Amino acid sequence: MSAAPTTTATASTDPSKILNKPLPLSAAQEQQVRNTYYANVRSYCAKEIKEFADCARGKTLTSTFWCREQNNAMNRCMVSHATPEEFDKAREQWFQEQLAKRAEYEAQQKASKS
Repeated sequence: MSAAPTTTATASTDPSKILNKPLPLSAAQEQQVRNTYYANVRSYCAKEIKEFADCARGKTLTSTFWCREQNNAMNRCMVSHATPEEFDKAREQWFQEQLAKRAEYEAQQKASKS
């Protein structure tokens, strides 16, 4: 029997190989993905969030009554963008950031050895 060729070096750095396989992440890593996901959704709805915040400024419990229209618009926007596809995009974005950090670290290591 012949040994299978080892391609761990290329497989570990090829983003398409990493992103196509669902990897189990630690709880802290999953939280980072969720934070990215929430930030992306909030960025899509920034206008609606700002309108609600401007309306609710200076009000306490009455803001739900006075700003009902803005609140509903903000919630509709958030729900429309909070999809599983958007979560997958956030996960891919997180993996790309990790690959970039790893490449930067390896470049620094090479530079310090030279």
